[in-house]
Amino acid sequence: MKIGERGQITIPKKLREKYGLFPNMEIEFVPEASGVRIQKKTKQRSPIKEVYGILGKKQRTDEYIEEIRGR
Repeated sequence: MKIGERGQITIPKKLREKYGLFPNMEIEFVPEASGVRIQKKTKQRSPIKEVYGILGKKQRTDEYIEEIRGR
């Protein structure tokens, strides 16, 4: 596959059928360490994604739990 001059790509029919991708369906590109993941856009976000990184701590979770428990 190639990216066209206007930045468009064509998802092969077998993949569209397998993953339920239909015309005019919204998708999103999610950056990952190994590349980009294409996924269906959902109206509802995962509760885990909503709070991920909320504390802004640079320490491991186990260390943070021990700290707040006073150990």
